[in-house]
Amino acid sequence: MVQENTVNDFSKGSVVKNILTLALPMTLAQLINILYNIVDRMYIGRIPDHATLSLTGLGLSMPIISAVIAFANLFGVGGAPLCSIARGKGDIKGAEKVVGNAFTMLLCTGVLLTVAGLLFKKPLLYAFGASDATFPFADSYLSIYLLGCTFVTVSLGMNSYINAQGFARMGMVTTLIGAVLNIILDPLFIFTMGMGIRGAAIATVISQLASAIWTVRFLTSPKAILRIRVSCMRPCLKTIRDIAALGLSNFMMSITNSIVQVVCNSTLSLYGGDLYVGVMTVINSVREIVSMPVSGITNGSQPVISFNYGAEKYDRIKTAIRFMAVSCIAYTTAIWGILHLFPVFFIHIFNTQADLVEAAVPSMQIYYFGFFMMSLQFSGQTVFQALGKAKYAIFFSILRKVVIVAPLTILLPRWISPSVNGVFLAEPISNFIGGTACFVTMLIVVGRELKAAQKEQDVMADANIRC
Repeated sequence: MVQENTVNDFSKGSVVKNILTLALPMTLAQLINILYNIVDRMYIGRIPDHATLSLTGLGLSMPIISAVIAFANLFGVGGAPLCSIARGKGDIKGAEKVVGNAFTMLLCTGVLLTVAGLLFKKPLLYAFGASDATFPFADSYLSIYLLGCTFVTVSLGMNSYINAQGFARMGMVTTLIGAVLNIILDPLFIFTMGMGIRGAAIATVISQLASAIWTVRFLTSPKAILRIRVSCMRPCLKTIRDIAALGLSNFMMSITNSIVQVVCNSTLSLYGGDLYVGVMTVINSVREIVSMPVSGITNGSQPVISFNYGAEKYDRIKTAIRFMAVSCIAYTTAIWGILHLFPVFFIHIFNTQADLVEAAVPSMQIYYFGFFMMSLQFSGQTVFQALGKAKYAIFFSILRKVVIVAPLTILLPRWISPSVNGVFLAEPISNFIGGTACFVTMLIVVGRELKAAQKEQDVMADANIRC
């Protein structure tokens, strides 16, 4: 037990070094994970026939894919802070109970999502903005992707528990295995075998299966600090409720992303047609790439903050928050300038057709205006989640996407010309309002709590010295 608690002890050593030790491989893992979708889009955007329609079809499928990821986050990301806090307290048994229950729920959720998705995919795709021209392409991709839902939920969800234990490099390998397979299989299925967009989906499913097998194998091996044990897989309502309560923030972020994608695609289809749905697909793809370092830093900070919270090391928590926030703001400010100056470079990664590029350049410059404000939202959400403050994290997830972005996406096109610009303008407005509100609230709420906890700790220390 002592040995287990001394492995990856984040209450010791440099806080910044602890974060970077996790953040660097996590950032690389994010890059690798993004390759699942990015490689698909790069190849799909270059299919000899119907490249733009195929890319648009994939974009129409994204809300459903986001929903699958949302459930992986609900039981994956939700339980990871609980494990870190429990480890900080030395409660290994309690931490493994979280791991086991999360694994059970991810398996069950994957099966249910497969069944529900296959039953309702057609009406959903048309509701999301599909036309008779784009539906066959969206349906071809989604029908195959849904068969691998369980692989997605297990590989993505359980990898959070590898990272939470401090094995960020092993978590990186999880995604590396799938990504390398995807890169190899995509051209084989899409071009060599002539399967088009269906080939991209098959390659993705096989890759996710490989990642899931690797994840489970590691978490059942002696190398893991916290393992998947059959004795811990029996559902416990309290444990599941605690996981879901904390995971609801990330769940809502993914679900609200799905909602916003639906609203954006439907509105763009109305005002700009299939071309602008393709533009939004490209912009979202670029966003995944440029947001990667921010996710790496925040994901790397979360286990460090949670562990030190459980270990009652409050000064170290403040140091971690400062480093995370400053790093994220500096990066997003720099990348905002690069995107504004060189939009065509990023667009060409996914599509080189002249009409789409022409439409995407001004749209991208509007969408990414003030991009640095997004880092405030990510930083605030990460701290709330790391400290187990589920209500705050959930509130700000809903505020930015549901209360601000979705209504503005519908209303702004009525007031702005050309109308499609209103859709892209909703994002920067939400970043300024939602990001500021989330970060300022975090500073006030968490700052007050840490100050009170530190004061109480100092009083107890003085009392012990007198004794």
